[in-house]
Amino acid sequence: MAYEYAIALTGGIATGKSTVASLLALNGMRVIDADSISHKILDNSKEWVRETFGDAYITNNKVDRAKLGSYIFSNADAKKELESYLHPKIKAEIERQSEKQDTFKFPYLIDIPLFFENGNYPIKDSVVVYTPAEIQLERFMKRNGYSREESLKRIASQLPIDAKKEKATWVIDNSKNLKHLQDEVENFVATIKQIYKK
Repeated sequence: MAYEYAIALTGGIATGKSTVASLLALNGMRVIDADSISHKILDNSKEWVRETFGDAYITNNKVDRAKLGSYIFSNADAKKELESYLHPKIKAEIERQSEKQDTFKFPYLIDIPLFFENGNYPIKDSVVVYTPAEIQLERFMKRNGYSREESLKRIASQLPIDAKKEKATWVIDNSKNLKHLQDEVENFVATIKQIYKK
């Protein structure tokens, strides 16, 4: 039985989830990262990408993630096809890692970007990295260099961050600076340790 001690770590695009995942790891929490698993699987699926979407999405014998990303964000059928190919493989790998983590009988986090959207994982507790929507947009544009319109389109492909905040068991607030974020993470870790008396 996987996911017994799992806590889903989620948030929105550019709310700082990767930073929080690193800070949690520094604070001694174990984190399974769905994104890096999906990158690995996508890289290993080069031939499938070539057959399905064409040579244009392979650069230097590797999947051109940026190019493929732009294409699938503007093409719902392609997005669906890619997801139905990748998701079962990602899920199987997360499940395998989760079963291993459960043997420690202590909470660990699974970093799942679309946890609420897809409802693919039977995980009871979740923590959301929260940033107000306008700061999220600003950070995303700055980070990715996209136009406001393209940024809004990508952010709109996810459940609004305020809706995620409502659904979460815990919230880590990332609306201020790094020092504030570190305090938020430390408080969260202390809460988990308190619950499990470790």
